[in-house]
Amino acid sequence: MSQSNLYKTAVYVTAFSVAEKFFGFVYRIILSRTLGSEGMGLYQTALSVFAVLATAAASGIPLTVSRLITKYRAKNNRDAQHSVVTAALLCAVCFSVPVFCLLFFGHDLFDFLFTDSRCMSILLVLLPSLTFNSVYSVLRGAMWGNKKFLPYCVIDLAEELCMIAAGVLLVTGMTSIFDGARRVALAVVLSYLLSFALAAAYFFIKGGKLKNPRRQLRPLLTSALPLTGMRTSNALINTLISLLLPARLIAAGLSSSEAMSEIGTAMGMSMPVLSIPATLIGSLALVLVPELAENYYRKNHEKLRDNIEKALKITVLIVCLLIPPLFALGKDVGIILFGSETSGEIIRNCCIMLLPTGLSMITTGILNALGYEKKTFLFFFAGAAVTLLCVWFLPQVCGIYAVIIGMAASSCVTTLLNLRLIAKTSKEKPRYKKYTLLAVASMLPAALFAVLLRNMLAALLPAVPAAILCGAIVAAAEALFVLALGLAKTGWLKLLIKKA
Repeated sequence: MSQSNLYKTAVYVTAFSVAEKFFGFVYRIILSRTLGSEGMGLYQTALSVFAVLATAAASGIPLTVSRLITKYRAKNNRDAQHSVVTAALLCAVCFSVPVFCLLFFGHDLFDFLFTDSRCMSILLVLLPSLTFNSVYSVLRGAMWGNKKFLPYCVIDLAEELCMIAAGVLLVTGMTSIFDGARRVALAVVLSYLLSFALAAAYFFIKGGKLKNPRRQLRPLLTSALPLTGMRTSNALINTLISLLLPARLIAAGLSSSEAMSEIGTAMGMSMPVLSIPATLIGSLALVLVPELAENYYRKNHEKLRDNIEKALKITVLIVCLLIPPLFALGKDVGIILFGSETSGEIIRNCCIMLLPTGLSMITTGILNALGYEKKTFLFFFAGAAVTLLCVWFLPQVCGIYAVIIGMAASSCVTTLLNLRLIAKTSKEKPRYKKYTLLAVASMLPAALFAVLLRNMLAALLPAVPAAILCGAIVAAAEALFVLALGLAKTGWLKLLIKKA
């Protein structure tokens, strides 16, 4: 993939991802107003258990399939590519179908999972989509490995739109809150069925075949199981934190209602804003994975180093551009979007965590692309241990900030371990330290300018126009500043908008 195509691909993948998340956000607003807090609680509780099952079924497969296809494509071995896909499909089906049968026909044995029995009924509606989603995950990995990003983006967006359309139509005929939650779960099943059908049709139309998977089962499982274990463990640890954090906040002196309010403000309002860079960095990682894997297996170490450098530098640039406006306008964002000053204060006080979380995300993606899934699995647990320690000991000192500090500290640990491994295993050492230090230093004058400008505009204009105008001016000023410092080049913009 040429440098021009690489940047353009990252742009349209990001555009599709942003559109998908926007529609999903609108859909959540519709559901919350239709089902109410009780119906949303039932649906979300059942969905959280389904998410753990879906993560265990196939979360490590797409990246592994992508990397192995890239490896065999570099060797011009078409049969091995088909065998990888077949092996992955076999694994996905062999896990998802028995889990479906066990839970669907023996659900009485698992009623203890929910305090409200209605959640199990909703989970049973969701269960058939486990196999659809698992198979689609395999086919999505095949698209990644063959650098077919546009079909993947279109199918994902079609899935989201199908879920929204089906959900809105179905809930209009609901007879109760419980019935509405079940109908929303059915909309999820229909959307997964659509993505499964579209992906399968695309796979076979484009010449996909099923081959004997025997030789590819071991390398597939060796690579996929650590990834799946890491992501499943992540889901389980998040569940553990969600149970542990209220107890620790109550032990620190808060009432039960105060603890839940603090958690809702931080995790339900502030963290979605602080997760904005994840969409951009995730798109970059998605595009780079097959590129990195191909250069790795072709032993093109110089090009591999260049791609790693680009990934690290673009990640640093993204977060360093976002931190100053969030620091200046975080409080306004919390009030305007959520009507919560506390949420805005958390955004402002914690926006610096974007740097370690962004670097942790991209470096983990780089190492997974190079086949170091077992190492990133261990690094994940090191970071998770830090988070749990912070959640246990810090609420007495800093309240709800304990979990955010824990997440930032976890990202610092995994970033340092990832960068150390990248440096250790790279024959051509990536050069990013000077760039990172310069980018971080550039945030200080940018943040000062943003704060002064915000205070001046707030005295002259209403809150919303002042925030919008301040954000636009700061963005333009930052663009000129990073160009002057050489942190970005005008040629990058030309590559992004240049016609194919």
